[in-house]
Amino acid sequence: MNAIAPVVEAPRPTLKTWLMAARPKTLTAALVPVMVGTALAYGLGVGRWLPALAALVGAMLIQIGTNLTNDYYDFKKGADTEERLGPKRVTQSGLIAPGTVLASALLCFGLAVVTGIYLVVVGGWPIVAIGLASVLAGYAYTGGPFPLAYNGLGDVFVFVFFGLVAVPGTFYVQALTVSPAAWWAAIPVGAIGTALLVVNNLRDETTDTKAGKRTLVVRLGSTAGKAEYVVLLMAAYATPVAMWALGLASPWVLLALLSVPVAVAPLKLVMGEKGAALNPALGGTARLQLVFGVLFSVGLLLR
Repeated sequence: MNAIAPVVEAPRPTLKTWLMAARPKTLTAALVPVMVGTALAYGLGVGRWLPALAALVGAMLIQIGTNLTNDYYDFKKGADTEERLGPKRVTQSGLIAPGTVLASALLCFGLAVVTGIYLVVVGGWPIVAIGLASVLAGYAYTGGPFPLAYNGLGDVFVFVFFGLVAVPGTFYVQALTVSPAAWWAAIPVGAIGTALLVVNNLRDETTDTKAGKRTLVVRLGSTAGKAEYVVLLMAAYATPVAMWALGLASPWVLLALLSVPVAVAPLKLVMGEKGAALNPALGGTARLQLVFGVLFSVGLLLR
């Protein structure tokens, strides 16, 4: 008679494993858009700290919820396996039970909706549309019947929601209008955020192909992915110059150009490396996102 195999349960999650699941290094993607939108609002004399704080909390919750959803569905769909080249994922490694990860993601999205109630009171029904679209897109990034990341739409998702939605949205909840400068300011924020995703997709090209995750890099090839990374950085650095030339910002906005040296190392890695060797490029692009975001924000704040 065959013995019944024992049921192996995931260990009780610790603070360390929850931090690993939340992926703190990715939270600059939520911080920078709110920081830029708020700096612009204060620079134009319409800033309000409480709506800005609520926007930041909501953005962080959506980012963490998206990370957890990604962790769960990439494991379920076979994109995260023992061949994974990036940092350890809690679902794939068995550190947190899959059901717990998904429930935590939904909790984060729910808390983001609760935070959004205050913003709806402040900003009206447009915030309902922005908030619901952001939450649904965060879940649909890897979940649902048509996961964006698995169908080559991850890049569009990041540029739109972490740039064109988050920056003008943050400005709107404080000013109750959207300045043309807010749309321009969204471009470099969305571009560098998308560049971060491009590095991730270049690194994971082989494992994504095996899992049927049809990112743009998988669809078009690594050469196209490298070209996309370059174009995104060019767009980011051209924007402050354009804003100054169009009279949408003071010369202080050119402070963002001081971050160019931070871009050199990850750019070299993207152009010359592949696989796990791109992990430092991922960290370097995240640092660029933060440094550029801080300098750009200071430049928008000063008039």
